[in-house]
Amino acid sequence: MTQIIIVMGVSGSGKTTVGSMLAHELGCEFYDADDFHSPANREKMSQGLPLTDEDRADWLNSLQNLIQEKLEKNSPCVLACSALKQVYREQLSIDESIRFVYLHGTYDQIETRMKRRQSHYMPVELLKSQFETLEEPTDALYVDISKTPEEIVQIIRKGITP
Repeated sequence: MTQIIIVMGVSGSGKTTVGSMLAHELGCEFYDADDFHSPANREKMSQGLPLTDEDRADWLNSLQNLIQEKLEKNSPCVLACSALKQVYREQLSIDESIRFVYLHGTYDQIETRMKRRQSHYMPVELLKSQFETLEEPTDALYVDISKTPEEIVQIIRKGITP
């Protein structure tokens, strides 16, 4: 069975850092859902405007296609993706082997992280809208982001072992 792990959470929660480290440890490919956004979506976010469900539709379709391709090729991967709403997660859950890992943190924790970040198009001003949009998952492995990325990766590895 091909395992697809989706590391989810609001912007600034550490999805890319943890996801890439996890993929390296598991010896599989890593994808960042941010790379699948259209130029128009990136521009909108860089202006401090939150994306709508309509804005996210093509993006989610692209991610679903990626997951389908990985499943067809029996190629495990880790995908860093906000997946803020349950309906988004349902769209990406096209196979029983897909596992969600939720990087959970407080608004203050993540705001501090985002203020330290450089060269990312997502401004800290959009964090509030991310938390407002977030529907916390009921079927994911919850991991507290106060731990180091290395500790988080080990927690995930223990929690997702098939």
